[in-house]
Amino acid sequence: MKIRTNWLGIFALILLGCGSSPSDQSEAVNQPNSSITERHHIKVESLNDTRNFYTWTSDRIPLVSAHRGGPYPGFPENAIETFENVLKYTPAIIELDVAMTQDSVLVLMHDDDLDRTTNGTGKVNEVTYDYIQTLFLEDNEGKLTEFKVPTLEEALIWSKGKALLTVDIKRSVPFEKVVEEVRETGSEAHAALISYTFPAAKKLNILAPELMLSVTIRNEEEIRRFEETGIPWDRVIAFTGVAERPKSFNEALHEKGVFTILGTLGNLDRSAVARGDEMYVNFVNNGADILATDRPIEAAKAIQTLHPEKSSKSKYFTHVD
Repeated sequence: MKIRTNWLGIFALILLGCGSSPSDQSEAVNQPNSSITERHHIKVESLNDTRNFYTWTSDRIPLVSAHRGGPYPGFPENAIETFENVLKYTPAIIELDVAMTQDSVLVLMHDDDLDRTTNGTGKVNEVTYDYIQTLFLEDNEGKLTEFKVPTLEEALIWSKGKALLTVDIKRSVPFEKVVEEVRETGSEAHAALISYTFPAAKKLNILAPELMLSVTIRNEEEIRRFEETGIPWDRVIAFTGVAERPKSFNEALHEKGVFTILGTLGNLDRSAVARGDEMYVNFVNNGADILATDRPIEAAKAIQTLHPEKSSKSKYFTHVD
């Protein structure tokens, strides 16, 4: 079933004006209707731009990846409005989750069930998109918001000129459907597809050899196994897991021109809350290039001091400093 894009909603998001960045990050957490409208964007025009952006160089600009879009109080996970909120404070890669309804519409949803994140019930793959459209999203504290469940199509169109996406494909979703949506929306430069196994990465690369992949590579043995897939290194961002890796391992990936993504979501984020956000600086100094985090605003502020004065990557950013 092909759906009609909510152009009016997307157009309204584009019309948001520009203002000044907040001095107090608590505004992001406590004031969902804040008047802050500054935006920090990553802009790529082509797949060549994207490959160049993700090719590691010593002057790279460290980044955050907003896990499930970067939810905060008042901003639910996997919502376009939540993505926009994060971009008020920092340029970011947006990680999102894709599920499929009973009538084969791709929507943004992490769980198999609707109960935790919406005011609806039932399994996503057992309800229609018409039913999904009647629902509203709840934030992580269970507060009902006025935001709707977006489609993957809407998110892909939104991302152009704003952010790069990493797309986590749920088990019930055929890879072919996601690739088709990326191509139909002309979003090849903006969407990297996530795979957790080498067979999945190989299948995705066969289906869409032009697309970037985020592939789990956590040790030297997995570097060797990845090379056996035949996927070129310039199509890969390496997710190194949710535990910090040795600096030498990160450097081995850098030597291949590969960006590393460290998953600070979960234990490492909790450690930063308890021990201080300077931990994020240590992760980057140890070779992490992108921090996949549940605290993108706080982590981005902490690592801002690590931005090089001059970078070959600066041309892709707006308001990077």
